Amino acid sequence: MRKSIFTVILLALVTLFAEAQVKTPAASPSSKVMQTVGMTEVEVAYSRPSKRGREIFGGLVPYDKIWRTGANASTKITFDNDVSIAGNDLKKGTYALYTIPGKEEWTIIIHTNTSHRGVGGYKVEEDAFRFTAKPITLEADVETFTIGFSNISLGTANVDISWEKTMVSFEIDTKVDAMVQGSIEKTLAGPSMNDYYQAAAYNLMAGKDLEQALEWIDMAMEKGGDEKFWMVRRKALIEAKLGKYKAAITSAKLSKELAEKAGNDDYVRMNDASIKEWKKMK
Repeated sequence: MRKSIFTVILLALVTLFAEAQVKTPAASPSSKVMQTVGMTEVEVAYSRPSKRGREIFGGLVPYDKIWRTGANASTKITFDNDVSIAGNDLKKGTYALYTIPGKEEWTIIIHTNTSHRGVGGYKVEEDAFRFTAKPITLEADVETFTIGFSNISLGTANVDISWEKTMVSFEIDTKVDAMVQGSIEKTLAGPSMNDYYQAAAYNLMAGKDLEQALEWIDMAMEKGGDEKFWMVRRKALIEAKLGKYKAAITSAKLSKELAEKAGNDDYVRMNDASIKEWKKMK
């Protein structure tokens, strides 16, 4: 009986000490940054060390040696559609992001093997590709290693790698134009008013084939878009881009009238401003 009680107490103590582990914050906490670029989701997962008074590039991170681009494990970058980086086509999926920092130039490495914690086991033959980028000197010091996105357009964005007073950027091209045009061709086989409108709106934003955009917006008008103040406004903008200011003013006046009926003061003001501007261009 005593032996049985002793065993129970011993097990309880073992369990207690096993669970009573000291927990501390990570020196280089993990982070994820996500960005929609065009029609593609891009995610970067990495760890974020801080400077803490240390010399970073040329010190903690040696020049001309491969770096996992962060701490703890290699940085991962994921695309849910095919993309292009520095003129190199890349299939959708997850890749490791390695770099070789240099004083005048960095080498950026997109690597197919994502299993490595750091650079141990790295094999150059598993690279998807490499390219170079010029670092720039920042005015303000970046205390904590940061990867983010900037210069986001319809289908491209920059990935920015920043630490200390150094930043290196490279552009991701999500090939959005090919994706949109494919979607347009497929959808317009049996299109709705909104399909024509979205196709025309894209061409206007991308500055592509405005005559085709005008044809599509006219088709949207025929399907009931002439009663939608925002659609008529889009037609006016396309006409103005084509230099057809008289037609653009007529469309803007109709858009304003429809907006007034709908109680949308913003579109009334926008149309008034456009009419004033376009009258000077006639």
